[in-house]
Amino acid sequence: MAWKKWLVGVAVGAAAVCAIRAASRPALLPPEKALTMAKQSLSGTRPIRGSWIQSAPERYEKNGLTYTVYRGGICRDDRDDEFWVNAYTGTIVDTKPL
Repeated sequence: MAWKKWLVGVAVGAAAVCAIRAASRPALLPPEKALTMAKQSLSGTRPIRGSWIQSAPERYEKNGLTYTVYRGGICRDDRDDEFWVNAYTGTIVDTKPL
């Protein structure tokens, strides 16, 4: 009988650990909010004509670190830039001119 109580305790403990891990994972930002944050960060002195962002997050590696990012771009009169924004925090991970 004691082993049944022990088994039930292990099962309840495992379920609690799984529930806590799932609840503690940060939620992804909506792509539109990530785009707004990226535009604010990249606006500078030159006006932005247009912008775009992919709605599906992807993996991006930089300096040996792996990020979950949204890829997007901004269009200006003089040049266009592509950017990768962290899908959890909204910070710019990388940019490059197109």
